[in-house]
Order: sequence, then structure tokens, then C-alpha cells
Amino acid sequence: MSVQSENSAVATNPTAVERKSDRELLVTRTFDAPLHIVFEAWSTPELFKSWWVPKSVGMSLVSCDMDIRTGGSYRLQFRHPSFEQPMTFFGTYQEVTPNKRMVWTNEESDDGAVTTVTFEAHGDKTRVTLHELYPTTAALEEALAGSAEGLPEQFAQLDALLARRS
Repeated sequence: MSVQSENSAVATNPTAVERKSDRELLVTRTFDAPLHIVFEAWSTPELFKSWWVPKSVGMSLVSCDMDIRTGGSYRLQFRHPSFEQPMTFFGTYQEVTPNKRMVWTNEESDDGAVTTVTFEAHGDKTRVTLHELYPTTAALEEALAGSAEGLPEQFAQLDALLARRS
């Protein structure tokens, strides 16, 4: 069942956000950029920081520490003008295969998902598939009501970054 996708008739590469089961979320999008450039946007902190937070939520990613290798870790710190304290997300990269796949844990709470991102070349385009497996149905429901809504905007921001870099 489809949860959300971009509602633009002119969107040539829409983002599909689908609930695959009671604990799984699947997000796909094809980007008009070569695979190595798309992977670079996911694996270079300065680039990642420029597209990861949907601009419409008014938050900023103030700190982005990423040791992108199998066994490495990440720590992302977000700030919103209406919150006194920043929000921190962190975890471990369980698998990193350059230009193919990244798997990381989300360890900031017991409800954190395991996220798997795969990258597939299709000529000069790249199909990205983001799969999240949550520990419970309630954790997925919370994600769908919150951060998952911003995924199409995040991927549109990534598309804009890639257009400038290609």
C-alpha cells in the first residue's frame, strides 16, 4: 500500500514511499545523476548536510559526523528555533559497500530502525532504494506520522544538489 508520493505531474522522478509490512518502510527514487555522484552525496558529510533535512520543517543540521565504513558510526545533531535543546541521532554503519549499499542502525531510542540504502546504476541515472525495518509496528507508525512525511522533499533536495554537481 502506498503511503505517500510526490503529487507533481511534472515530477519526472517521483519519490515513492510505501509501507511494505507492519514494520517496514520502502522509499524509492531514480535520480538523473551517475551512481558515483549519488553515492558521494550520501557519504560526504558536507554534501549530506546540504540536503538531508527538509527545508519546510525549519530545522537545520548543525553537526554531521560520519565515519562511513563498516563498523564506523554517525552522529547528527539537529536544531529547531522553537526547541531549547538540539536533537541528536546516532548509530553504527553495519555495512558499507561503496557505490552499492549502506546499512546503518538508528540507536537514539529503542524504536530506532535499521536503514538499508541501495544504489543501482541505470545508464546515467541512479535508482536509490531506502528500506527501514522498525522493531515494532508502533515505531513504524510514529515514523510515518513524523519524519517519513519529509522523505519526498528530502529526495527532491538531493535531486537539486545532484543537478548542480552532474
